[in-house]
Amino acid sequence: MSEEAVPGLRREAVGLREVLFQSITAMAPAAAVAASIPSGAAFAGGSLPLSVLIALVACLFTASCVAELAREMPAAGSVATYTAQGLHPALGFLVGWGYVFVEALVPPLLLLQLGFTTAGTLHQEWSSYPDGLWWPWSLAGAVVIAVAGYWGVRASARFGTVLGVFEVLVFLVFAVWLVVRAGGANTLSVFGTSHTASGYGGISGVFAGSVYTILAFAGFEAAAPLAEETKDPRRTMHRAVLGAALGIGLVYVLTTYAMSVYFGPDRFSRFGASGAASWEGVARASFGLFWVLVFLAVVNSTIANANACATVSTRTAFALARIRVLPALFARVHPRHRSPAAGVAVQCAVAVAVMLGLGLAYDPVTAFLLLATVIVTVVIGVYIVVNLACTGYFLRRRRALFNPVRHLVFPLLGIIAFVPALLTAAGLPVFDFVTELTAPVSYAGPVVGVWMSAGAVILIFLLRRHPERIAETARVHLDETSTPAPSQSGAVQP
Repeated sequence: MSEEAVPGLRREAVGLREVLFQSITAMAPAAAVAASIPSGAAFAGGSLPLSVLIALVACLFTASCVAELAREMPAAGSVATYTAQGLHPALGFLVGWGYVFVEALVPPLLLLQLGFTTAGTLHQEWSSYPDGLWWPWSLAGAVVIAVAGYWGVRASARFGTVLGVFEVLVFLVFAVWLVVRAGGANTLSVFGTSHTASGYGGISGVFAGSVYTILAFAGFEAAAPLAEETKDPRRTMHRAVLGAALGIGLVYVLTTYAMSVYFGPDRFSRFGASGAASWEGVARASFGLFWVLVFLAVVNSTIANANACATVSTRTAFALARIRVLPALFARVHPRHRSPAAGVAVQCAVAVAVMLGLGLAYDPVTAFLLLATVIVTVVIGVYIVVNLACTGYFLRRRRALFNPVRHLVFPLLGIIAFVPALLTAAGLPVFDFVTELTAPVSYAGPVVGVWMSAGAVILIFLLRRHPERIAETARVHLDETSTPAPSQSGAVQP
């Protein structure tokens, strides 16, 4: 397919509200509050609110870098384009190659969680329901996401907005309720180091908790691939990325504080993702049928997150296919809905195959952990590279706009914040709180290695046969006149 034959995505289809919730739902706030953030309690204990606050500040450094680049380069290629412009087109291709891979794996990850969460809850309520009958719920979720994606960005983004509002409201209302019920137990001491878990005293426990909490922020950049379908993309992308990271970060702080003071800061190291000492457990024990809303919010969060990341993967694949570094199939746009319909179909097929293949070969929880490790490892690596790209872009291409704080200090602090999280996600025991991965979760490293090695082989082939295609990873299609022209060597001319 020639470049001229590739129709574009629907321009100005969505606004700030939709792209803001694109990032919010990609962060899966309800699932993060209920299942991800509590993992840090084993280290930070009742001081987990301080860990979350530190993680929020740390993530805002990287969110600021992504927002700055999104404002300068509104492109469906997002992180691939940023890296190509800020560092080199070859690195941009590799970042895009890794990013489209892991974003395509997020839907099966969340569909697995949808399946085992629903089946487990139904079994708990009605013992006659088989605990292992999870896959029908996962398949139903896959159909919903595929239909939303097929109908185009307006349908999928508005669907995500509705889901996002519901899950955030449920946990905000529950948090306020917990604070009120805590009464005199409310204390700002949870923002200190006096309640950390045994064996992780003081700031070391808080730091360990923050490393695990940082992983709950992944997804704040998900608005960026919608740039070519958004009204006033330069302004909107900047506000959406920063707004999602800051807004949901504050939700994380409030909800963690509320549960810590209600449950008891000195007992909070026993708090987790399931059982009596969990969000659902507390809701069941103390708030009657409110636990149903908590359960629905978590289920809702899995669908919303899968929907958002399916949009990210199909738009990134579209951007790479448009410049002919991925098969032209992914660049085919539906004539009416202007959605990458073929990409949506492939995404759905991959999601179902991976979900059923891994879920039935192992079990849905083990499959979830394996996919989560693959995804988080690559995404955090992408964040680190994008931080570097931010500095490179403003030093090399926008020197007049270079700000030492936003474009040098913030990227450096973002890298420092995410390196421990990367080591933790990969199970590399550099710190004493990192747990070494066991099989099959430990297969995540080889899986990432094989995929990125395949990308390197394709990169070498394209550099030798079609260097102009790699060079075009730096192209910003919405603003051709301001985009540096690619050279035949594959580098972008300043």
